[in-house]
Amino acid sequence: MEVILAKTAGFCFGVRRAVNTVYEQVELGKGKIYTYGPIIHNEQVVADLQKRGVCVVETEEGLKGCRDGTVIIRSHGVGKQVYELLEGAHIPYVDATCPFVQKIHRIVEKYSQEGCHVLIIGNENHPEVEGIKGWSGNLAETSVISTVAEARGFALEEGKKVCIVSQTTFNNKKFQELVEIISKKGYDISVLNTICNATQERQAEAKDIAARVDAMIVVGGKNSSNTQKLFEICKKECENTCYIQTLGDLDLSELRSINSVGITAGASTPNKIIEEVQKNVRNEF
Repeated sequence: MEVILAKTAGFCFGVRRAVNTVYEQVELGKGKIYTYGPIIHNEQVVADLQKRGVCVVETEEGLKGCRDGTVIIRSHGVGKQVYELLEGAHIPYVDATCPFVQKIHRIVEKYSQEGCHVLIIGNENHPEVEGIKGWSGNLAETSVISTVAEARGFALEEGKKVCIVSQTTFNNKKFQELVEIISKKGYDISVLNTICNATQERQAEAKDIAARVDAMIVVGGKNSSNTQKLFEICKKECENTCYIQTLGDLDLSELRSINSVGITAGASTPNKIIEEVQKNVRNEF
């Protein structure tokens, strides 16, 4: 059987940087380490860090109790109010926000100050999008959409200035589709495609591989937005696509009587897990 592993599978720059930051802080041994939310959307990585004493804090209220250690801001980023909380309470922190996400924060802050309506294309409940919203100076002039129906229903006064940005891991094709709908509404729009280049490359490669194989395996955390997008893209090209978190989730009986398998993985998936899946598929066939 031919097994094709995507070259772009696994940790992206921002995720690798964030994960390395936590391990480096642990090695320094200077006190308690907290992360505001899971450092990345991968249960195996988070569990390993917890074994090393890293605690996950889920709420802003919980952050107030972190005065005995250092808080690490995860790769997804946070709203401006979180920085103000940490600095106001004199709680040490290390910022591991992905630089590409930080760029969106600066854009949103600038355009909202200029009186633009900020339109974020992405998953409203995703921590990255929640953080982006937190940099708008006017939440009443900030919207989030992710579907065609929401784009069609989006309405402001005619001629309103609108700044459009995207969650870094959003589907690029879908982003363009939603922007096209908004652009026909007569607003004065500024479109900034803030989808990460690594995300676009990963999605394009996954689509290409899925179109050429008999079965596709997508590896990543169940809460990973970018992995979910990869699964959706691959499923459209290859009906026989499965979404797994680890090798233990893979049912090899589903791969019988096929000649080729493609493997890709989300930006929060460690190389160790990808290698285990690839090796097992090769050995079994």
